[in-house]
This record gives sequence, structure tokens and C-alpha cells, in this order.
Amino acid sequence: MPALAPAQPAEEGGKRYQTSLLTAQDCRNHIHLILGSNPLAASRATQSLVAGAKPIIIFPQNAENNTNLHYTLAAHIDSGVVTHLSRTFQEQDLFTLGREEVNHVVDAVFITSSVIPGEDSLSVKALSALCKRNRIPINVVDAPDLCSFSLLSVHVDGPLQIGVTTNGRGCKLASRIRREVAASLPAGLGEACDRLGSVRRRIVQADGGSGNKTKEVDEGVDDSVDQAASFNKLVTEEDADAAKTRRMRWLSQVCEYWPLKRLAGITDEDVSAILDSFHTSSNNNEGPTTANGEATTTTQTPKRIGRVILAGSGPGHPDLLTRATYKAIQAADLILADKLVPSGVLELIPRRTPVSIARKFPGNADRAQEELLEQALQGVRQGKTVLRLKQGDPFIYGRGGEEVEFFRSHGMADRVVVLPGITSSLSAPLFAGIPVTQRDVADQVLICTGTGKKGKAPVPPEYVASRTVVFLMALHRIGGLVGELTEPTAEEETEKETEKETEKETEKETEEGQQNGPHGHLSRRSRRALWPLDTPCAVIERASCPDQRVIRTTLRYVTEAIEQEGSRPPGLLVVGRACEALYKPRTGDEGSKSWVVEDEGFKGLDLDDLLPGDMAGVAALS
Repeated sequence: MPALAPAQPAEEGGKRYQTSLLTAQDCRNHIHLILGSNPLAASRATQSLVAGAKPIIIFPQNAENNTNLHYTLAAHIDSGVVTHLSRTFQEQDLFTLGREEVNHVVDAVFITSSVIPGEDSLSVKALSALCKRNRIPINVVDAPDLCSFSLLSVHVDGPLQIGVTTNGRGCKLASRIRREVAASLPAGLGEACDRLGSVRRRIVQADGGSGNKTKEVDEGVDDSVDQAASFNKLVTEEDADAAKTRRMRWLSQVCEYWPLKRLAGITDEDVSAILDSFHTSSNNNEGPTTANGEATTTTQTPKRIGRVILAGSGPGHPDLLTRATYKAIQAADLILADKLVPSGVLELIPRRTPVSIARKFPGNADRAQEELLEQALQGVRQGKTVLRLKQGDPFIYGRGGEEVEFFRSHGMADRVVVLPGITSSLSAPLFAGIPVTQRDVADQVLICTGTGKKGKAPVPPEYVASRTVVFLMALHRIGGLVGELTEPTAEEETEKETEKETEKETEKETEEGQQNGPHGHLSRRSRRALWPLDTPCAVIERASCPDQRVIRTTLRYVTEAIEQEGSRPPGLLVVGRACEALYKPRTGDEGSKSWVVEDEGFKGLDLDDLLPGDMAGVAALS
């Protein structure tokens, strides 16, 4: 479908794109005016028909011009699906051939050659200006400057459509890229979109009809935006309204975190399992389900006892797995994965291996954790090797220690193996070009959580100019975190008032002491140093993944930046001068905004192209 240009076109190395992908139009019954009779005109007519439009071809066909219509056009005209006006184009055609409901103005114009046929016809440039002046979309072959929209190379799979354009720079390259993208997608993804859309509609009807505020978590209805900043918003026990929307939250996170291959294989049974999930808030007796929605079953306990491997999957890129974790993935009888384990890692799991993905949508984290532990315990007792696959490192805010204690309490201390993983708290800044320690900039690193137990705010760290602080699990409450860093907390305000009262009493005692003899001295408690609002910071999302995004800003603007740019979990916040140690703004970044978004994805581990023995290439990377 046509792509309309926004008010501020994107830039590429200082050059503005001619068009920007913004809208997909519903072209059913639209009138598309096509000028020409060549193969491109035939292609335009076919594309219009596929989109549900009604093409009108204007081209004088007679003995004098000695030109015949393209055979595809002739076939369309003979079948009656395309109207042919065998005459010269006239200006009033723009305003008389269209639909009655839009005052007969045509919906789009396609010019398929550099010259409009006819002795007295407008020039292509003049026709383009006329269309733009009257807000009629126009596309001119090989003349991007005369176009108000461009056509995409489109892959269609049911409701799923993927469009590619090179903005006239790639000749047939757009088609090649489109084919490559389409080939990389699992078969049946379009059908999965249909099924999941049906689930969503049924949830809206069921939950919306009972007065629930489903729309508040209706993520993903608008395909043009990323996840909202509230996508992983914390749900507390007191938040009854949010708890009512648990099925929609679960569906949203299934779409976000399940690997595409698993989504493409979703079945009617899976749909029923999702609809039946979380039907009542007190339904805590549900059995765990697999990533395909299948309920697990209990079998007779064999003689031998299995074991549990607790492993970290690293920050995201599958090449960052340790060899030990990779071997565990290949050898496990059952894999229980946290929802944030990236799809690239899950794709390494053999197809024969059952997989369960934690149902840790907001408000269900504790219950989901219990389900996985119960399932792991059951698997070990059945003699299976159970892999608990976690993101990052199991012992860095991964509840790994709690899980070890759980298995110890069930007499399995000798059956638990813990494998480390590369933690995103240290690797994500690296992938964003932020050295968390650097001489004369930062000499210490502090790893903090932005959310404490049961959603409570943790004690904020004090400001140290030479410190880099990495906050995990913080972006869903970024406003509160920034406030805690830059302003005194309620407890500190209370302590401050208490200190004032104590100072007054001390001054009084001092005056009395000067009159009555020696006196004691109450030392003043040092207060926490607050963080300046102009402290550099960076939000890093999907670190090391193809859709990695970095937002560079300061504490003053980071909340606004996340609210406007949306959320792409998992993400973390880095705060400190180290954020600017290696950062050099690109041309056009300075002063244009209060934050800069780097959304090119991560490409630092594309090492497959290096040939064996290519030491020059290896040296260039080091």
C-alpha cells in the first residue's frame, strides 16, 4: 500500500528520505487512475486489483499511435475488472472519474512513463504539481521528486503483510530483501496472526462485557507503535482493576516473548488454553502449561532421580551462551524458561524437548514462579534432567538463590547444578558503547534493582561522581526511580525534620551547658547525596539482539523519553558520566532533542562471514 510522507522525513547520513513508511490504506473500491499501456501499467493495475481498488486506464489506442495495450491489461479490460478510456488524459479526469462519496475525486494517480501521451497533455511535472495541490496521491515512475507516495514490495500471508522500500535507491533490491525476509519467517505465521486475533476479540468480548478495563492493556492493536511504557507495569495485590485484565496481559506477552516458530505452530487447543487461563482471580490450582499451551501430565516416578540445571542464557544473542549452557540445552529432558529468555536462544532447543515458558505477566509473577518450581520438582522426581533457563545470570536479580534453597528444602541439594551466564548489567552497557569503568571517569560500578519485593521501592543509592549505576527492572517505574534519585524520599524528609528538632534541643543544651558546665555533643547524621538532574544516562533495551535500542539522555528527560518512545522490554538504565565517555553525537543529533534514539539494532556479533584463517579480519575486530 502507499507510504505517505510525514511532516519531518527521516534522515540518512544527513540526506532526507523521499518517503517514510507510515500508513497502510484500505483501498477497497478506490478509483486508481493509471496513465500508460506498458508492462508497468499492467503491474500497477494488477496491484490495484489485489488491493481491492478499481483501476481506470487512460491511453489512446488507435492506428495513429501504433501502440497496443499490454496483454495483461487487455485481459483485465476484456474481463471487465479494469476500465479503459481510449483517449488523451484531461485535467478534469482527476475530479470527475472518482467515487461519488468523495465528490468524484480520484483516490490515486499512477504515471507509468516519462511522457503523458497526447498532443495537448500536461507535462508529467505539471500533472504532479496539480495532484499535490489538490492532495491527490501521485506516483511517477523513476521520478521520486514528483511522487507523494511510493509503492512497496509486499509479502502477504493472510492478515500478515510486510512491505519493503528502498526509496528508489535499490532497483530490484527491495524485492530481493522482501523475499529474504519472507523466507526467514516460519510457515503458517499469517494463520497464527488470524488465530491470535480471534483470541483477542474473544477476550475483549468476554472481559469487556463484564465491565473490565480491558482497553488499558490492549497492547498491539495499533501496529505502528512499539510496546507502551506500561507494557510490564507492576500489578500489586491491591490493584484489583489490573488483575481483571490478566488474560489480555497474558496474550500480549505471549505475542511478545514466544519464538515466532512456536507462534506459527499455535493450534486451536492452544487458543482454548489461553482463553481458559486466569478465568478467576482465585484460580491458583492451574497446572503448568508448555510453550504450546499443552497441560503437563504426571507419570509414574521411575527408580532413578533426575537433576536440575539452573543456567543463565546471557543478555540475548545466542552466541553469548556459555558452552556449558549450550550443552545443557541440547541434553535436557525438560526446559523451563523465563519469559525474557530471547527467541534466538529458544530456537536452539531441539524440537523433541518439551518447553514451558513462565507465565510471568504483571500480577502473576509469584504464582508463575511457583508453577515452574513445582514442574521442575515433578520432573526431577520422574528422573528427568530439568533445565531452568533464566535470562542473564541466575544470581544477578534472577531469584536463582531462592530456587537453590527451594530444591534444598525438598532434599535435592546434591541434584542442583548452577551455571553462570553473562549478565546484562555489565554486557548491555558494553554493547551500547558505555565503559562502566574508565580511568578519570568512573572507578566503581553499582548494580541495583529498580523494583524491590512486592513492587516496593528499594533504598536509592547516593550520588558519587565517579560511580556508574546500572538499574535492572526499573523502566516500568522510571518516574518514581528518578524522583527517588534526585529528591529526598519521604523517610529522608521525616529524618530531616527530626534532625531539625534535635538541633534545636542540642543548641538549647549547649546554651545551658555554657552556663552550667560541660555538655555532650550529638553528631549530625550525614544525609544521602542526591543525583543532579543533568547526570547522563542511557536506556538499553534488547541488548545484543537484532532489535536492540539505546536512548541517550539525562535524568531530567529520561521519564519523558520512555513515555514518548515506548517500551521494548527487557531493558535497563545506566546512570553516570560513563554514559558519555565514548559517546560522540552524530551529525544532526546535537540540540535537536532532549534525547537521542539509536534504533539500528545490534550487529556486533556478525562473525559468520569471517573465513577460517582470516586473521586480518579478526584483528580488525579486536
